[in-house]
Amino acid sequence: MSRFVKLLSLVAFGAIVVAVAYFAFVRRGTPIETNSTLYLRLETPLSETGGASVLSPFLPDRPTLRDVVATLDRARTDPRVKGVVITPVTGSGLWGQLQELRAAVVSFRKSGKPVTAYLESGSASDYYLASAANRVLLMPGGSLDLSGVATYELFFRGALDKFGIVPDMLHIGDYKTYSNTFTEKGMTAAHREMDASLNRDTYNELVHAIAEGRGKTDAEIRTSIDGGPYLGAGAVAAGLVDALAYEDQIDDAAPVLGTRRLTSDDYGIHGESAPFRAPKIAVLYAVGEIASGASSTSATGNNVLGSDTFVQWIRSARADTAVRAIVVRIDSPGGSAIASEVIWRELMLARDVKPLVVSMGDVAASGGYYIAAPAHAIVAQPGTLTGSIGVVTGKFVVAGALEKLGITTSVVTDGAMAAMNSPFREFTPAERTKIDTQMHATYTDFVAKVAQARGSTPAKIDAIAQGRVWTGRQAKDLGLVDALGGLTDAIALAKSRAKVPTGTAVSLVVYPGRRSLLDVVANPFGASASDSGTTMAVFNQASAMLAQLRRYRPGEPLMLMPNVFVK
Repeated sequence: MSRFVKLLSLVAFGAIVVAVAYFAFVRRGTPIETNSTLYLRLETPLSETGGASVLSPFLPDRPTLRDVVATLDRARTDPRVKGVVITPVTGSGLWGQLQELRAAVVSFRKSGKPVTAYLESGSASDYYLASAANRVLLMPGGSLDLSGVATYELFFRGALDKFGIVPDMLHIGDYKTYSNTFTEKGMTAAHREMDASLNRDTYNELVHAIAEGRGKTDAEIRTSIDGGPYLGAGAVAAGLVDALAYEDQIDDAAPVLGTRRLTSDDYGIHGESAPFRAPKIAVLYAVGEIASGASSTSATGNNVLGSDTFVQWIRSARADTAVRAIVVRIDSPGGSAIASEVIWRELMLARDVKPLVVSMGDVAASGGYYIAAPAHAIVAQPGTLTGSIGVVTGKFVVAGALEKLGITTSVVTDGAMAAMNSPFREFTPAERTKIDTQMHATYTDFVAKVAQARGSTPAKIDAIAQGRVWTGRQAKDLGLVDALGGLTDAIALAKSRAKVPTGTAVSLVVYPGRRSLLDVVANPFGASASDSGTTMAVFNQASAMLAQLRRYRPGEPLMLMPNVFVK
């Protein structure tokens, strides 16, 4: 190890020691007074796994989705907490997390304690969360951008043509649209049909949730949405907002709240430990694109779910006699068919030993659904994107781009198919036939595994497969999902299947676990969060697409769904 690296490690370690001492002093003995109001900033997307640091009790780590839901549940029965003020700040993204958070807010409200939502300026997803509150407040200078739901997708074919790059892609299923991102300049008829169905289901969920929260009919809310977006006074007149107020006026606008302000840091948003001898439930987080090898996280926070790492977690949970059941939390668009098969096999072995329940987050599609199939029960949110039972593969031919630069290539081969994955020419008819045969075999196996797991037939599964993405609500109607709900519901179901008495607290054994001190020293600050702005989102998607070229082996069959922007 070089002197520079040693010095850097010492500096990082020193910074951590100072931070631990500081936060331990600041947080030591923070009193929670009676008649308190808990203030929660609901900023999404939330991490599923967090930093998992050994120092998380001391360092100001960003809370995970599970942390926030558990905090609301704890406050619901805490006599010191008289009410909650939520401030939704949602980024562009999918709806699974939003629905899980909203369900937690609704559960708190049903306890009889008041919930106030405060918006400086609100998007449709912000208001979706806010509408679960008893009262909704909007800053006088803010606006309510409630105008419906729109889905955006990027198509790179035009740019590839300009560079002389040919996307030579193959897919199984008319709705397997991942390759369309590269081969088309817009939506095909099947692509548009699928996206219109997903968009309509999301819109209906938004309408119904707001109507329920505001005590109005669905028709009234549709009319209100068509009249948006709104300035403050217009939002009040439409009955969507109760009052205009600044943050310092919340107590005046909602006088039934507790008089003591309690922040999430003071309350301890990372939750409380279960009793030492409580029954154990393992929670395995399957987050990110699926690939062979070890799991990893990029500098921008993008996760890769490595089959080697995840198999180790499954084996550990399966072998631990204290673990009564296993819950797999999936937030993955899929990835490598090979890596998905490796994980599938290990989960099939686990289900023979103890109850196995899957909880789906924002997305559990393609390879993400493949690894869900072994579960005894699958729980998804109504807005979870799932299904996408199909296969895609291909390559990018860059000969035209190189020619523009004056670069030529030559090749020497032995074997009829040796240059099949060459980036310098398109597939020959014989090569295309070979690949097509392999892809159909992968697809047929995928369909057969799902049919067996869901108690159906390959013909029936094929009819709803074809690469089509469904919402969780649609998937439940089709028999691909067993119940609608969140991680808490999945854990409760696992407890029931493990015959843990109702009302008994359980201890969660979470994978990935806390990092070692050595890991913290090597990467003390963790990965940075990605920007949720539209411009950065476009850049991030393009970067992610390019990263996928390096992540998978040439010619490897993929189970991937396309990236979408939802507003």
